[in-house]
Amino acid sequence: MPLQPAPSASKAAKATVRNHFQFHFTGVTIGAVRSLATMNCGRFWFMLLSTRRAAIGCAIVFSAITTPGAETNFAARCERAFKEAREVVRKEPTNMVALVQLARTTFDWADFAQKDEERAAVANVGIEAARRGIENTPTNAAAHYWLAMNLGQLARTRLLGALKLVVDMEAEFLRARALDEHVDLAGPARSLGILYREAPGRPASIGNRQKAREHLERAVQLHPEFPDNQLALVESFEKWGDKKEFQRQLKIAERVVVEARGKFTGPTWDQSWADWEKRLRAMKSKTGEPAAPVTGKGAQ
Repeated sequence: MPLQPAPSASKAAKATVRNHFQFHFTGVTIGAVRSLATMNCGRFWFMLLSTRRAAIGCAIVFSAITTPGAETNFAARCERAFKEAREVVRKEPTNMVALVQLARTTFDWADFAQKDEERAAVANVGIEAARRGIENTPTNAAAHYWLAMNLGQLARTRLLGALKLVVDMEAEFLRARALDEHVDLAGPARSLGILYREAPGRPASIGNRQKAREHLERAVQLHPEFPDNQLALVESFEKWGDKKEFQRQLKIAERVVVEARGKFTGPTWDQSWADWEKRLRAMKSKTGEPAAPVTGKGAQ
């Protein structure tokens, strides 16, 4: 799985390779803080304030969008990329591009951990790499972005302390967005939108529907060609019960997903396509209509 250093604003804006999935947050009460994440995976789920049931749900979602062989293949790619990036950093500990690469691949690999201890250990490698990168270059948006993502992986392992990590994630996503909105194809805005959408509202947590919509719409404005951005907005309108906006956005998302087949191609996108297709089918099912096959120019 190729690395995604995004060492500068210009390169980040032109990034065309992405192999992780977007993350979602599931939260209920402050009392049972637990994190989750399905992002690369299945897109990164953060069980912010949930119980062990959410963890089981994440495993079900993952198995639903991949075959056993595909899951093994995705995991092998992530592990290989992580080890390669870690070796580069070992040889060049101050290399900014290498540090960001390690933070990114760490996030991906942590998503396949089977135990909390393993996930925490891997996530901490990414957190350390991102923080070292920020120390070297405080204005590197990608370093702040992947720091937030790895904090999310760490939050998955915490019963206590996860809520503080959520607040830290918000701060890092906001920094990343202020420095470069284009990182990971509008990743900061997309991630903030989902975080505000799924987290409980105040005073329990940072959830805020207005902020969620503003950030998700900004992500679509920045990179309308990217399925993740369109689907996140569709899912939000469905969650909020806004039928008119849901129907309108679903039509747009369907068109974008078809057109994206000619833009995001090759093995590095297989995992993302498994996720996008599943999510589109789920949204189509809300209308009572069968989802049409996701095909288009350039489809493989």
